[in-house]
Amino acid sequence: MHQGRIQDVIGKLGFAVFAALAWLAFPAAGPAAAEPLTLKRVLLSSGGVGYFEYEAKVIGQETVFLTVPLEQVDDVLKSLVITDDRGGGGSLSLPGREPLAQVFRDYPFGPEALDSPADLINALQGAEIAVAGARAIRGRVLKVVPETAQLGEGRGTITRHRVSVVTSEGLTQFILEEAESLRFTEPGLQDQVVDALESLARHRRRNSRELEILALGEGPRTLTVGYVVAVPLWKASYRVTLADPSRQDTAHLQGWALIDNMSGQDWNDVELTLLSGNPVTFRQALYTAYFVDRPNVPVEVLGRVLPKLDRGTVGGVEVASKRRAQRRLELEGGGADLRAPADAMAAPSAVMELQAGSEMAKTLPGAPSVGDANRFILAAATEEAATQVTFRLPRSVTVANGHSLMVPIVDRDVPAERVALYQPGTHALHPLAALRIVNDGDSGLPPGVLTLYEPMASGARSFVGDARLSALPAGDERLISYALDQKMRADREVVSRQRVAKGKISRGVLEITFLDEQTTTYRFKAPAREARTLVIEHPRRAGWRLKAAQIETAEVTDTSYRVRQRLEPGEEVVIELTLERPRVQRLQLINVTTAQLVAYARYRELDPSLHRAFERIAELRQVIEGHERQLQQLGQTRDRIFQEQKRIRDNLGRVPHNSDLQRRYLTKLDRQESELERILEALGATEADHGRAQDALADYIADLEL
Repeated sequence: MHQGRIQDVIGKLGFAVFAALAWLAFPAAGPAAAEPLTLKRVLLSSGGVGYFEYEAKVIGQETVFLTVPLEQVDDVLKSLVITDDRGGGGSLSLPGREPLAQVFRDYPFGPEALDSPADLINALQGAEIAVAGARAIRGRVLKVVPETAQLGEGRGTITRHRVSVVTSEGLTQFILEEAESLRFTEPGLQDQVVDALESLARHRRRNSRELEILALGEGPRTLTVGYVVAVPLWKASYRVTLADPSRQDTAHLQGWALIDNMSGQDWNDVELTLLSGNPVTFRQALYTAYFVDRPNVPVEVLGRVLPKLDRGTVGGVEVASKRRAQRRLELEGGGADLRAPADAMAAPSAVMELQAGSEMAKTLPGAPSVGDANRFILAAATEEAATQVTFRLPRSVTVANGHSLMVPIVDRDVPAERVALYQPGTHALHPLAALRIVNDGDSGLPPGVLTLYEPMASGARSFVGDARLSALPAGDERLISYALDQKMRADREVVSRQRVAKGKISRGVLEITFLDEQTTTYRFKAPAREARTLVIEHPRRAGWRLKAAQIETAEVTDTSYRVRQRLEPGEEVVIELTLERPRVQRLQLINVTTAQLVAYARYRELDPSLHRAFERIAELRQVIEGHERQLQQLGQTRDRIFQEQKRIRDNLGRVPHNSDLQRRYLTKLDRQESELERILEALGATEADHGRAQDALADYIADLEL
């Protein structure tokens, strides 16, 4: 108990000494400040940004202040707009990104010196101080040393600070906690301490910056300040209540927007507008100082002149002239590349001049505040622009920082139709229960989740499923799937085949178009007591298209064809959908073999004139192939004779001269030579016939145009 009182007294004494140093940091009140900026309008975009607009009443030339979080300063500098209904241009200033570092750079102490009176006095070692208390002391600070003393009766310890001061009479000491007051007597030093404390007071919120906006003009005016910063996305969610069985053509659509206030400030009675679109947004580090890299050029030092001994030249006049020019370029600074890097940016000024009268705020009308905040009767008023939809709430709202709010954006009946949507990729056996809704309003609806209800005989609602709604422009429609329709069963079968569509011959090229077909047969049966409107989503394939006769009755999406069919209770239906893909094959007719011609002639889909051409080409090709076979046979016989003659000549070198075997070999060689002459003559004639047959085929093909 006693120790606690002692510590409390010491703490109060230390605070009194420290407060004596800082009393000038809070000067007496001056002229009345301008009316503070008040948040009036908030526009939230689905692009992840929000526009915040403030207003203040000003008279003459006044300065208004706006505090923004540090992470938003870049966006504020990029998008800030100021309008003054009768004023002129003004200016905006704000502390740098590291304001305290800049402030203390010119002081003889750092910010850590202001942690305690002892730290400050030690940081200003050698400074002259005047101390008032039990005895007055005036001198220069030598050192402050902490001392720990034991309290009696085991009550713990206490820490005090002994200050050593060099006076005109010598070294003296005093206990800092026992002094009544202490001040620095050197001119300007006390003011620096006060300025440092004032800077700490202004910047004690490290994560925010205070913008000073100067309004220039005369008389009372309204100053409007707006900017765009990053905000959480606002989300849309919908509720659809299906009509009773007697009214199947409408459904009640109710849409809500969920808003999160993470701006760091309360929204009190503000006009709220929601924008649905996908605008281009980006950030740029405007609050960061950039410096252009510059080359380091050595300083030219003019030393003692000592001419060197001339030893003659090593080149002509032209070489010496070039060297002198290069040296002059280096001295003038032209020898180095002084261009800034491509990604360097000029440092932004600490004061940005702004011109009043911007049109941005003028194009953002807001609804008047009526009644109590957050009590809604009407849904938001909508307005569709070229790239976004605007939802303007009819009443002002109040949302505390860190809180969320739901507001209605649509509440009306829409044209609707229940359908059974069959998506083979989603479920192969059963179609989906779906709702086709049409946006017959004047503006589009943003994407969001959707919950569906169905009325019950008791008058209550029954939950039937959840769905997702993509962006729905005005006049467009969407199919919303919310459950599995197990009362209907589906079956499908896929068959692929290939057929010839057409063929032609032109400039010696045979071109045949094949048609690949994939036919899907769907079979459905409606429930025994319920009719169904069936919608089949038949998948699209790259390069394929739906058969021309079927595509006339189908809708086309980015991934599928949609085919509708009405089924009465218990009715069975079979639907065939065929995808086609043309494939072209081109061949040089001169290179087509007889076997290929026979295969092409079997395609009965081709024109009869093509069949006759194939027959004639086959005849000419057979003549050519006959000559080729004959040439092959004659060539084989010739080669056999060559091999036999080689054998005989080898043997002649081994038998005795004028022997019977020698004469026999010579007789055989003579007969072979005669046979070889006949074969060579036949080869020449056959080659000529083969050439004429080839020319006949080429001439015939060249004249074909079928």
